[in-house]
Amino acid sequence: MGIATGIAIYFLIWWVVLFAVLPWGVRPQGDDAPPGSDPGAPQAARIWMRLLWTTVASAVVFAVLVFVYLKGLVTLDDLARLLGMPEFRN
Repeated sequence: MGIATGIAIYFLIWWVVLFAVLPWGVRPQGDDAPPGSDPGAPQAARIWMRLLWTTVASAVVFAVLVFVYLKGLVTLDDLARLLGMPEFRN
């Protein structure tokens, strides 16, 4: 895997994990919302904390995927069999 490919894969993982992390611990303003504000808006967004957790979780997922890739634990033929597709041949 090249550097550019690794960065691209990490970015895709990071983006998917971001949308999984965003709703963690969100408490809506509810009836305490100031006038003109959406009652469903979060009380405290703490976006920097969410970005930090996204980065940490993405790094763990990426490290596991790189380990699996480098050790050859899952091959292209394994994925083809899993999806019911014909095997890859060189």
